[in-house]
Parts: sequence; C-alpha cells; structure tokens
Amino acid sequence: MEYLKYIILGLIQGITEPLPISSSGHIFLFKNLFNTDIFQNSFSFEIISNFGSFLAILFIFRKEIIELIKNFFGYLFSKKNKEENKEGFIYIMKLVVSTIPVGIAGFLLNDYLESHFNSLKILGFTFLFTALMLYIVRNINGKKTSKDITWKDAIIIGLFQMVTIIPGISRSGTVLVACLICKLKRDDALKYTFLLYFPVSVGTMLLKVPDLLETSTSLLLPYLSGMLVALVVTYLSYKWLSNIVKNGKLWHFSIYCMCLALFIFIYFR
Repeated sequence: MEYLKYIILGLIQGITEPLPISSSGHIFLFKNLFNTDIFQNSFSFEIISNFGSFLAILFIFRKEIIELIKNFFGYLFSKKNKEENKEGFIYIMKLVVSTIPVGIAGFLLNDYLESHFNSLKILGFTFLFTALMLYIVRNINGKKTSKDITWKDAIIIGLFQMVTIIPGISRSGTVLVACLICKLKRDDALKYTFLLYFPVSVGTMLLKVPDLLETSTSLLLPYLSGMLVALVVTYLSYKWLSNIVKNGKLWHFSIYCMCLALFIFIYFR
C-alpha cells in the first residue's frame, strides 16, 4: 500500500508539474477527493517527487544550461570571446531578476498563504484564475527571441511569478502567460519558463529539507519509487506540453481548469 500510495502521488506530480494546471493543486484535490488517511502527512514526499520532476526538466534542458553556465563564467573570467559570452551572461542575469520578486514574496508570505489559502473553495478560484489567464493568451504568438528579452520583460515576468506563491496557481502556466504577453515566440517563452523553474524549485526544496529529515527511513524505497515515476512521467508530460504550445493549443488547458473549478464548487459545496 505504501508503494502504491507514492507511485500514485508521483504519477500526479509527473503529469501536472510541467503542465499549466498546478501540480500542488491537483495533489491537494486528490487527497481531499478520496478523503483517506493514507494520503495525509505526505508533505515530505512532495520534496522527493519535486526532485524527480527537477531531474527530468534538468535533463531536457541540459544543453542550454551547460551553454549558459559556460557563457556566464566565460564572460566573468575569460578575456577570449567576451562578446560571444555576453549574451548568455545577460540572459542569466535576467533570469535572476525574474526570480527575485517571487523569492521575496515566498520568504515573507509563504507560511501565511499556506495556512490561510489552503482550502478547496480557494483552490476552485485559483483554477478559474488559471483558466482565465490561459484563455486570454490563446491567440498570442510574439516575434521576440531569447536575445530580445528586455529588462522590463524580466521584471514583468517576475511580478507575474509572485502570484504563484498562492497555493493552486500554476507556476509554469503563469510564467508562460507572462512570457507570451511580453511577445516572446512560443518556443522561447517555453524555454524561459522552464529555465526560470530551476532557481524557484531549488529554493522551494531547500526550504522543505527540515521536513524531509524527519522522515522515517522505512519510507526510503517507497519514496524513491514515487520519485522515479515522477521523473519519467514529467519528461513525457513536458514533451506533450511542448507540442501543444508550439501548435497554439494552450487554450485546451483553459477549458480543463474551468471544468475542474466547476467540479470543485459543485462536489465540495
């Protein structure tokens, strides 16, 4: 039963993490929908399953990350190819700028939001909010590439990302919407969204490490099984999302989130 429990949670995490539909919102809904004790007190597992998703997305963007790291340190410490490395250095700095607002908001408000915004009714409204955002950008396909992202764009995207500290609001969906509003091409919007995922994910995991340290060693293998499921399914889910975004079908998730919100309002009234 322990293995099945964490495999199911890993599956939900893997499917929903890359998609603009909120992985945390789905896990919270799933626990309440089945109303069973076996899915309670599994907060430490969320760190492990998030790590599985982190590894999957890291693998997908490994070439871009290695190139950016080379550019960053090449620009700082090497006199050769200074101009060639400058573009990658500036791109990383813009990612940092986009991360700062959510970092500050998370540090100041995370505990308050988790204790006061952790209800099914609010979850329904956050799904509606996500549906509205995804519908608004359904026809947007900008012309900007990664090198055309301005400092103003980086700040706007960062401010949008602040909203994602509210439980149930999709980080990937919100940032993707912000990138599209800033007129990025769909491919480049997807790239910026998921490169921005790394600093936020690392920060979130570090904050929850104390919870993980309190976990019983008997859960190690069930946790690892769930993490592996999350890793594999996240990879497949991202590939699916990539095709949907490139084909301009992001609005499909808007319909899904709206139906899910209506279900929550009716079923849990």
